[in-house]
Amino acid sequence: MSTTLLVIVLALGVLLLALEIVVLPGGVAGAIGIAMIAFGVWQTYNTFGNVIGTWVLVGAFVICMLLLLLFLRRKTWSKFSLDEESSSKVNTVDNDLKVGMQGVTISRLAPTGKALINGNTYEVHSVNKYIDNDCEIEVINIEGYRVDVREKTDNRFENQNNNKIITNSK
Repeated sequence: MSTTLLVIVLALGVLLLALEIVVLPGGVAGAIGIAMIAFGVWQTYNTFGNVIGTWVLVGAFVICMLLLLLFLRRKTWSKFSLDEESSSKVNTVDNDLKVGMQGVTISRLAPTGKALINGNTYEVHSVNKYIDNDCEIEVINIEGYRVDVREKTDNRFENQNNNKIITNSK
C-alpha cells in the first residue's frame, strides 16, 4: 500500500472519530473511524516495519487524544451550545381573573390564542368559533389552567334571564 493512501486512510479515520465526538451521534462514524485507523496502522506495520508502525500507532493515539482534549475544553463546547435561558412557564391563571371579565384578543383564536385581559396576557380558548385579532372577548369559564372565552357579541351562551350558563369551576 502506498504512503499517500495510508496517510489518507489514517486522516479519514481520525476525522470520522472527531465527527463522532462532535457532530454525529450513534457510534457508526466512530466505529468506522477506529476501524480505518486500525487498518492504517496495521498496513503501516506490514509495509514499513515495526519501527515506523509503532511511530504511526503512537502518533495516531496522540492525535486522537489531542482532539479529544480540544473538544472537551469548555470554550470549544460553548461555540456549539446555546447560551440563552428559557424563562417561559406554563400558563398560570391569577386569582384576580374571574368569569365575566372582558378583554381583547391579541392573536387569532383558532381556537387557542392570546388575549389581553385586565392588563395581562393569557392563553385563552374560544369555545364557540374562531375569533379574529382585536376582537372584544369575555371570559366564560376558568378550569385549571384553561381559560374559555367567547366573542362579546356572541349571545349563544346566555339564557333568557341574561345569566351565564357556564360558571367558574375553580
